[in-house]
Amino acid sequence: MQLAGTRRAALLGAMLGVLMANTSLAAEVTLKLGHLANEDNIWHKAALKFGEEVATLTDGRIEVQVFPNESLGKEMDLINGMQLGTADMTITGESLQNWAPMAALLAVPYAYSSLEDMDSVAGGEIGDQIEAQIVEKAQIRPIAYFARGPRNLTSNRPIKSPDDLNNLKMRVPNVPLFVDVWSALGAQPTPMAFSEVFTSLQNGTIEAQENPLALIKSASFAEVQDYVNLTEHVRSWIYLTISEMAFGNLSAEDQEAVLEAGRRTQAYERELFLADEKQLVADLEAAGMEFVEVDHAAFAAKAKDAVLANVNADIQPVVEDLFAN
Repeated sequence: MQLAGTRRAALLGAMLGVLMANTSLAAEVTLKLGHLANEDNIWHKAALKFGEEVATLTDGRIEVQVFPNESLGKEMDLINGMQLGTADMTITGESLQNWAPMAALLAVPYAYSSLEDMDSVAGGEIGDQIEAQIVEKAQIRPIAYFARGPRNLTSNRPIKSPDDLNNLKMRVPNVPLFVDVWSALGAQPTPMAFSEVFTSLQNGTIEAQENPLALIKSASFAEVQDYVNLTEHVRSWIYLTISEMAFGNLSAEDQEAVLEAGRRTQAYERELFLADEKQLVADLEAAGMEFVEVDHAAFAAKAKDAVLANVNADIQPVVEDLFAN
């Protein structure tokens, strides 16, 4: 009986040891990161990378759970939740201008002539000012930024300058800025739901549309459009963000770990982005589309007044400087 009792005690001791070991390995903090993209999107892959980096840098103290496909809520719901303390992280961009007017600079038509130009703003003094205002006004902290594919014009005739538009009937999102800019350029823009665009191109209701390459491919526009005119009229970026409340609850050491994970994730996402853009060009060319170089300076010059008329007075001077430079 004594031997049996000894064995039982040893077994209980071993089980307790395993339980304590597992408990010591459990994360002390869980951050829930929700976003709108699907599992194949590079934003989702970057979010997973961020989680891996955070776990490594904190020795497992912080776990990041990633929820794609709006499964944790839509973008605005997540932003509101982050402010209330019911959500921790999301990927968001110019929607933040509802709180921080400078966030509109993330997606101003013709403000950035190249990816390098955009990087110099997003990663420079203006970018610092945008991020500081988002922290102050929205109580959300950007910790990395991801480039987005520029929007390009597709059509069934090559468009090299604004003169070639000549009342081109084209679809635009229901955004006054887009309508006014394309009208100023000489096109005939029509706001329309994205779901209606393919059929409208097919039956000739419209002749053109504008979107990033990823959407041009996924929507099969190559079946109804011949040319991708490289207008690159909207270059933009988007932030990986954490709630200021969640960030403030972390130790100084873990805050630095989260920021470092953000820096590493930004570099990782950029590699994926550049490879993805290159592949999209190859895929669209293979589908029969021809890429057309355009006179960017002519487009920007003609669009400038319409852009300035549509941006918030708070950021007008900044936009004027961006056009000037």
